[in-house]
Amino acid sequence: MNHLPNDMENTLTGSQSSHASLRDVHSINPTQLMARIESYEGREKKGISDVRRTFCLFVTFDLLFVTLLWIIELNVNGGIENTLEKEVVQYDYYSSYFDIFLLAVFRFKVLILAYAVCRLRHWWAIALTTAVTSAFLLAKVILSKLFSQGAFGYVLPIISFILAWIETWFLDFKVLPQEAEEENRLLIVQDASERAALIPAGLSDGQFYSPPESEAGSEEEAEEKQDSEKPLLEL
Repeated sequence: MNHLPNDMENTLTGSQSSHASLRDVHSINPTQLMARIESYEGREKKGISDVRRTFCLFVTFDLLFVTLLWIIELNVNGGIENTLEKEVVQYDYYSSYFDIFLLAVFRFKVLILAYAVCRLRHWWAIALTTAVTSAFLLAKVILSKLFSQGAFGYVLPIISFILAWIETWFLDFKVLPQEAEEENRLLIVQDASERAALIPAGLSDGQFYSPPESEAGSEEEAEEKQDSEKPLLEL
């Protein structure tokens, strides 16, 4: 059997798909299109998407959780006032937890400023905070004497490290892809509405109605029949 060339098959397939898409756009109810556009525009008016708001809440949780652990550590090691003076006023890189708290504050300020205030749609801010956090914690664990100060010498660095990487994962795999998908949906719906507006409305069946055609040669046959009946009547 003869087969069509690949180029011809692709052309036929593309034309069929384009006709199908036009039929689909024409079949969409305009009210549904407007409802979808209004829903997407309403999300844009909020200023921040739901998934981005969840990310900002998690960043706030990161700061509050590290602060809570640091306050517990201050209270356990001889009272808040004495330990606070020892770790803040007489700061020592090798034995103080104050810098881990400042690291959480640094992450909070940069991420909230970038992704809540400026509404950044890029990963460079989270990459910066995660890189700084990871490098600082690794250096502190290697050089400091935190492990000799009890359980908090393990808990605070590990928790800070894990939270920083969870924030990176959440932004890179949830926030940015979902927002990009919603933006693409909005563009598709707007394009569909514009194409549907350009296509004329469907014509009714009455506009295509035509009376049934008369049989070909019916008038001529009737005249011949009358002519043949005349001689019979004269007889």
